[in-house]
Amino acid sequence: MSEVPDRVKRIIASYLDLDEAALQPGTSFAEDLNMDSLSVMELIIALEEEFSVEFDQESVSSVATVGDAIKAVEAALP
Repeated sequence: MSEVPDRVKRIIASYLDLDEAALQPGTSFAEDLNMDSLSVMELIIALEEEFSVEFDQESVSSVATVGDAIKAVEAALP
């Protein structure tokens, strides 16, 4: 599972056109990256497609940071 955080960061960095090094587990999508809820939802969809998973509503609503996104992907993987 150690590759999951790297892949999640790579997807987020690509989506936002940022350097992966700028993304830490505590990086907030809203506060640090100025993402609105629609942008976060689009990112979640990109993560679901990349990992071939589907997040439940509870997971989606709890994704506020890079670390949350990593945990949601790990929890959704078989």
